[in-house]
Amino acid sequence: MTCIVSVNGLGVKFGEFWAVRDVSFSVEVGQIFGFLGANGAGKTTTIRVICGLITPTQGQVTVDGEHFERGREDAIKAKVGYMSQKFTLYNDLSIEENLDFAATIHGISKADLRRNKEELFDLIKLNRAESTLVAQLPSGIKQQVALVAALIHQPKLVVLDEPTAGVSPASRASFWELIRKLTTMGKTVFVTTHYMDEAENCDVVALMRSGELIAMGSVPQLKENTFKEQMYNVTPSPLFSSKDLNELKGLCKVIEPCGIHYHVLLNAGADFHTMDRKIDVEKIQPSLEDVFIQLVEHGGG
Repeated sequence: MTCIVSVNGLGVKFGEFWAVRDVSFSVEVGQIFGFLGANGAGKTTTIRVICGLITPTQGQVTVDGEHFERGREDAIKAKVGYMSQKFTLYNDLSIEENLDFAATIHGISKADLRRNKEELFDLIKLNRAESTLVAQLPSGIKQQVALVAALIHQPKLVVLDEPTAGVSPASRASFWELIRKLTTMGKTVFVTTHYMDEAENCDVVALMRSGELIAMGSVPQLKENTFKEQMYNVTPSPLFSSKDLNELKGLCKVIEPCGIHYHVLLNAGADFHTMDRKIDVEKIQPSLEDVFIQLVEHGGG
């Protein structure tokens, strides 16, 4: 496959603080690339470099053959469409006015604007008049119009920074259908999200912690590499007490609450036989959320 984003030894320093330190990865054409981490992990700083918005302190970033160079940021910006969780739309302007403004920024001709809007409106199945003020749009539709604004100059790389924050589960699901359609149109999608169920849809996931890249691979690879032992879903019975919880913790090398359940890995040689009738136990496959908690929140265990 062809690489569209190459990040080599990236470092970004603000004063004495390294927001990003020695980060390297690549993104292949047509991938949905998930970029995950807790707040302050360095995700947004990395994204701003990829979008040509800030200059790296060290390292090199290439987007679709364009190297990041001071004074030539516009060459990268032309390759990238960016959408943030705040939708990057002006509420007091209409849909049409927002898209006209986005096209002007990118130097799109009126003919190209008409053609691109027609294609993108068909993609999102827009059912509102272009004269509608953005402030009057439901959040799900506003989200889709913001995507159109990010795509109006037909970039090859689409960067979506928390694009589904604050919208309904149904709108989130619909938006991910759009993301998958974008890849069939030849776009590459670089996405951040705090919803681990969404990130399961990514072809490749990279995990950031404290400004460093700590793991990267397909979702199955990350699960397999993080958890070598069998994972169990443990459901406490009505007889379960705080004393029993302490006993369960003593049996486990990993125990994480999951709603009314616990996801656990047993210590070597341990089993559940001493807790009969107090818990129900089921073998499960780890989720990406389990991986995230283990690697990002607990630092690998």
